Amino acid sequence: MKIRNASGFTLVEVAIVLVIIGLLLGGILKGQELINSAKVKSMAADFRNLQVMIFSYQDKYRRLPGDDNNAQARWTLATGHEGNGNGAIDGLWNAETPSASNESVLLWEHLRRANLATGATDFSSQTAAALPRNTEGGRFGASSQKPLNTLTGGSLYACSDAIDGKFAEQLDLAQDDGRADSGSMQAIAQMNGQSQADGSRGAANSYTEGTRYTVCMSY
Repeated sequence: MKIRNASGFTLVEVAIVLVIIGLLLGGILKGQELINSAKVKSMAADFRNLQVMIFSYQDKYRRLPGDDNNAQARWTLATGHEGNGNGAIDGLWNAETPSASNESVLLWEHLRRANLATGATDFSSQTAAALPRNTEGGRFGASSQKPLNTLTGGSLYACSDAIDGKFAEQLDLAQDDGRADSGSMQAIAQMNGQSQADGSRGAANSYTEGTRYTVCMSY
């Protein structure tokens, strides 16, 4: 009775397998890096595009979107969906309910009606409005009400929340000085999943990976 000798992998075959595994892992890591970079670029574009949209609206209608007191007549909006024309976008940047006191919500209705921003134009309810979100799923919004008391300069403030510290720092580097507590872009850590950027607090000292932040910018 013949006994077959068990055959194993040669060193060359093992080396080839290890090289293939290394290439696959390198591709996965590189792919994740590209995804992360795309996220940060998208968030940066939110801040840049908003400024362009607001300036374009002002140039066309001589009013601030959200604060536009001629919007009702122009588009036959629901009652209370035009601004008071005081030259400021009233309400918290992350207000949710469409109303006369939340011009920061009406901002998006006016921009969309003017074809300067994409999205639903039905602002009959918070759900219907489908307010903007960033690539991390957090809210993105703007207001004339200062969200952080350490921000200086500007008369309009945009914020984007639920951003991990590693992305928030990259975003800050792309737009400003990379520091959470200085410059035109600053950030504050969220607490219990809620944004703390309500104007009563100052910016965080630094960014920490794994911590979620609300990042705000003054214009």
